[in-house]
Amino acid sequence: MIRTHIIFDIFAASRLISLCINNPSFGPFSLNYAHNVFSQIETPNLFMYNALIKGFSGENPIKGFEFYVRMLRANIVPDNLSFPFLVRACAQLEVIDMGIQAHGQIVKHGFENDVYVQNSLVYMYSTCGDIKAANEVFSRMLSPNVVSWTSIIAGFNKIGDVEMARELFDRMPERNLVTWSTMINGYAKNNCFEKAVELFQILKDKGIKANETVMVSVISSYAHLGAIELGEKAHDYVVKNNLSLNVILGTALVDMYARCGSIEKAIKVFDQMPERDVLSWTALIAGLAMHGYAEKAIWFFSKMVNSGLKPRDITFTYLLSACSHGGLVEKGLELFESMKRDYGIEPRLEHYGCVVDLLGRAGKLAEAEKFVLEMPVKPNAPIWGALLGACRIHRNAEIAERVGNILIPLLPEHSGYYVLLSNIYARTNRWENVETMRQMMKEKGVKKPPGYSLIEVDGKVHNFKMGDKSHPEIEMIERKWDEILRKIRLAGYTGNTSDALFDIDEEEKENALHRHSEKLAIAYGIMRTETPAPIRIVKNLRVCEDCHTATKLISKVFRRELIVRDRNRFHHFREGSCSCMDYW
Repeated sequence: MIRTHIIFDIFAASRLISLCINNPSFGPFSLNYAHNVFSQIETPNLFMYNALIKGFSGENPIKGFEFYVRMLRANIVPDNLSFPFLVRACAQLEVIDMGIQAHGQIVKHGFENDVYVQNSLVYMYSTCGDIKAANEVFSRMLSPNVVSWTSIIAGFNKIGDVEMARELFDRMPERNLVTWSTMINGYAKNNCFEKAVELFQILKDKGIKANETVMVSVISSYAHLGAIELGEKAHDYVVKNNLSLNVILGTALVDMYARCGSIEKAIKVFDQMPERDVLSWTALIAGLAMHGYAEKAIWFFSKMVNSGLKPRDITFTYLLSACSHGGLVEKGLELFESMKRDYGIEPRLEHYGCVVDLLGRAGKLAEAEKFVLEMPVKPNAPIWGALLGACRIHRNAEIAERVGNILIPLLPEHSGYYVLLSNIYARTNRWENVETMRQMMKEKGVKKPPGYSLIEVDGKVHNFKMGDKSHPEIEMIERKWDEILRKIRLAGYTGNTSDALFDIDEEEKENALHRHSEKLAIAYGIMRTETPAPIRIVKNLRVCEDCHTATKLISKVFRRELIVRDRNRFHHFREGSCSCMDYW
């Protein structure tokens, strides 16, 4: 610790403390130095206490609160500058009870109508998730400024009420870039990705230059939508506007390209990043895992470790997933064992789930079941679900039934497990069991989430749902699919109805399969794009076997590359085969 000697007068001490607090660029010792100076003053004044409260409110919020208490005990009356940073200390801790106490002090000392104090209260209550209290303070403000508006908008975004946040955003008399960033980020965090993209376009139309924070939210939205054309334009925007390719923005670009199906561009951006942290490496490993490049994911992991970075638990989640999809059982088990042994990382439930998936996908169902039963921690629903998914792949109704009897009572509202078990029963023509599943779902009010598929054409994202005829070109699309169907039937397609849930006529099953959302999206892609451009589809559910078979044949008959991202991974269809090697 840096030690000070004699301070000649209180004025000099105040100036020195202020200099340390307001110049964090002096280094990590500046706050300690200020504290050391403060401790040598016999009777510190209000200015000094306020400076220390401000300084510690970010670095050590509890300490900031302690200085306020010491100030009161010294019979020094706080002013309006004491409270904004005191309240921000409470927000930093996200402890609402401390915030309420600070609010009481504000009222007691008569500063509840000070705009800067009110702003800090709105921010604190919004950060702590008490939007009712935040809104009450905001509503009492006579002249809220841009900081007030931005804080309340952030509060509504935090609780998921993006409609109210947007209503307030539109009512604002003036906005700054932080406000735009808050609203765009709010949409992205609440999965309203199209809204985030639309608002970014409005920002650009108004001639406002986005910063790195805005672009991270926008690029993340394009990643979720699978909109690579728009993502590339966002990347161009970053370059043309000389925005810094910092770790966070660079990682967002790596993730975007990987999620949009261009792992080559993801690697290129990664190589161009001037600085990388463990999350940057993890994003690339995750992308490689999604695309089925298990060996490459392991290679980059080794490179990361050799660079001196320590992997995190989430890094191993993606590594084990890569091994599972790549069928690298021994390597996956070796990595799992190395977590605690080599890196001191205690395996979490998701890591155990990855091992179950690894063994199950490889057909080692008995070994996977034994692993679950002997786990040192109690298995959760996703772990049993991984084993049930493996039973579907390998058509093992015996283990599936045992797992289902454990899994469905554990998570009775999860439709996916009923559907998986129903499909396993359907494949073995056990229609009574299928009907039992259907009846259980009906009694419990469980509904299967509707499947949808997204495709980006000419910078616009189109959303297709089974049975939805709202697309303006739906009649042409359905005619195109009929044409595709005729051609792939000549190449040997018959229609795989084994994934149909109920004991209905084979012709009805086939008609239902032919209207799956990804088939409509593929038909639209063939209609509106030219060879050799790949057709990219994003699907919210797992690709069914029939769609997988049909897409392989489409890639061969029409000589088109199709890149499909489903709930679990990427499928690259080329010349009649898929990168997953029919193992997904």
